[in-house]
Amino acid sequence: MTSFTERTKASLREALLDAAADLLPDRGHAGLRMADVAAKAGVSRQTVYNEFGNKAALTQAVALRTASEFLDGIRQRFETADGLLAGIHHAVVYTIEHARENRLVAAALGTEAGEDLLPLLTTRGEPILSAAADLAAEQYREFEPGLSAEAAALLAETAVRLSLSHLVLSTHSATEAADAVTAVLEPAIRQFIHWIPIGVNR
Repeated sequence: MTSFTERTKASLREALLDAAADLLPDRGHAGLRMADVAAKAGVSRQTVYNEFGNKAALTQAVALRTASEFLDGIRQRFETADGLLAGIHHAVVYTIEHARENRLVAAALGTEAGEDLLPLLTTRGEPILSAAADLAAEQYREFEPGLSAEAAALLAETAVRLSLSHLVLSTHSATEAADAVTAVLEPAIRQFIHWIPIGVNR
């Protein structure tokens, strides 16, 4: 495959994802039609099927791209933080605030049409949760080399799940949610900094 062909294919895929992302907040997964995605992108319906196979795969691809955008933002917050807890706090605030501003995520959390998108963040959100936890664990060890890989993974998964809980059930501001998450994690981080599980290498 030539570089031109690769660029063309990537451009087509992005155009289809853009079209689906624009339609999903108002229609949800159930109301999304591949024909409408094709029309919005200016291609044939068969082109959409050729690229993604089925509607579920298209919706999942949109969710993963949205998650990638979030992960880039989280990475940037860690890179400018002056410590691990500050990085976690900034990341939680960004995640919640950005999610509330994102049409797709906001629809999944707060509209009848988009409620069938919510499982992508929860019960069927394993790829997204894993990617977020992996990124967080990597950042944790950069700030605190004393953390073992297993400890960092446990702390990161806890942070991600707590953040998701605050996002799905929004009863606090983003800053208050971040305060709560860091309050839970701070003693755990101190405990785990020099803990090495049996049989596990750093």
